[in-house]
Amino acid sequence: MRKLYLRIYLAVLASLVVFALVAGSLWRTFAEYGPVGQVSQVASELARNILPPAGTPPAEQQAALERIAGNLHADAALYSPERARLAAVGRRLPPPDADVDESGWLRWRRGPPVWALKLADGRWLVTRIQRPRGHPGWRLFFTLALVALAVGVGAYPVVRRLTRRLETLQGGVESLGAGDLSARVRVEGRDEVAALAESFNRAAGRIEALVGAHKALLANASHELRTPLARIRMAVELTREGVDPKRRRELEQDVAELDALIDEILLASRLDASPDAASDEEVDLLALAAEECARYREAELDGQPAMLRGDPRLLRRLVRNLLENAKRHGAPPIELRVARTAGGAEVSVSDHGPGVPEAERERVFEPFYRHAGAAPGAGAGLGLALVRSIARRHGGEARCLPREGGGSRFVVTLAAGVSPGGRRAAAE
Repeated sequence: MRKLYLRIYLAVLASLVVFALVAGSLWRTFAEYGPVGQVSQVASELARNILPPAGTPPAEQQAALERIAGNLHADAALYSPERARLAAVGRRLPPPDADVDESGWLRWRRGPPVWALKLADGRWLVTRIQRPRGHPGWRLFFTLALVALAVGVGAYPVVRRLTRRLETLQGGVESLGAGDLSARVRVEGRDEVAALAESFNRAAGRIEALVGAHKALLANASHELRTPLARIRMAVELTREGVDPKRRRELEQDVAELDALIDEILLASRLDASPDAASDEEVDLLALAAEECARYREAELDGQPAMLRGDPRLLRRLVRNLLENAKRHGAPPIELRVARTAGGAEVSVSDHGPGVPEAERERVFEPFYRHAGAAPGAGAGLGLALVRSIARRHGGEARCLPREGGGSRFVVTLAAGVSPGGRRAAAE
C-alpha cells in the first residue's frame, strides 16, 4: 500500500481490534474467576434453598420450578447430577454436557443463550430468559466495536491532516527536482513535519542562491570575455601583413571558434538565468528556415508554412544549430523539412553521415558532450544542448533518430500556443 495515511489509519484500526480482543479475553477470564463467578455461587445457594431436596418427589420439584420460572418469566429445567431431567417448565432446554463441571453459558443453537447453574447438591438448574438481551459478552464486544468505530472516525481526519502535510512537502521536493528553484512549502504546526518543512525551505533557498550566483557568474564571465576577444581580433587585423598567411588563417579560425563558444555560453546562461526574458511574436517557421538554408549550399528545404508564437531569435538559433551540426558531423546533402502538426510545428534536419550510435542519442543533447570519434574543430558540444533548451522553452522537445538509409535525423517539435517562457498563450 503506497498511501502513508492509509497505512497509519489501518494501523490505528488494527490496534483497536487487538485491544477489543484482549479486553474480551480478560472479561471472559474475570467473568469465570472474578465477581461473576461469586454471583454464580450465591445464586446456586439461593436456588438450593428454594428448591426442595434432591430426594423429594418429582411433583414437588416441578411445583417449585414452576414458581421460579414464573417469577423470572423464563424457560427452566432441573437435571440430576447424572443429567437426567427431574422437572421442566416452558420450552425444552438441553442438559449440560458431561464434560461441563461449572456454572456458565451453554452452547445452544436453537434460540437465545442458555445459562446452566450447578447447585451445591450436584443438580443442574438450566434457565433461559424468554426475552433475553443476549450474551453479556456480545454486549461488551458490541460496545467495544462502537468505541473502535468512534475512535476510527475521529482518527481519520487527524491522520489525513498529518499525511497531507507530508504530501505537500513531497510536492515541493518534486517541484525543486524538476527545476523550479523557487519552490517552497507552507510550514504548519510545530512538530517534526513542520521542522522538516522549514529545513526544506532553507535548503531550497540556499540552492536557489547558489545556482543563481553560478548563472550570474557564468553570464558575466561570458560577457566580459568579449572585450579581450575584440582586442585579439584587432591585433590580428593590425598584424595581417607581417604574419604567415597559414598561421593567420589558423588564428582567425581560433578567434571565430572562441567567439562562437562565448556566444553559445552567453545564450545558455541567459536562458537559465532569465527564463521569462523572451519576445513573443508570430513567427513563420518556413520563411525563417529558408533564410537559414540560404547560408548553406548543401542544405535542401522542403515543407509547408507553419505559423507559431515564439521568440524569432531563439528559433533562428535552433535552426542554425541543427544545420551547423549536420554540416560538421554529417555528409551532404542536408535535408531540412518544416511541417505543421496538430499541436504546432515540427522541424527535422537529416544528413547522410555515419549517424549517431543508439547509446549516445540522448547524450548528444548534454552540454559539452563530445563523442569519442569527434574530429578537431567539431565544436564545444553546446549547439544541440541549446536546441533542446530552446525547444522546451517553446513547449516542445528535441530528439535524435536514425535516418533510413544511414545518417542521423534530428526532430524538433514546437507547440503553436505556448509562449517562449513555457506558458500556454492566452487565446486572442
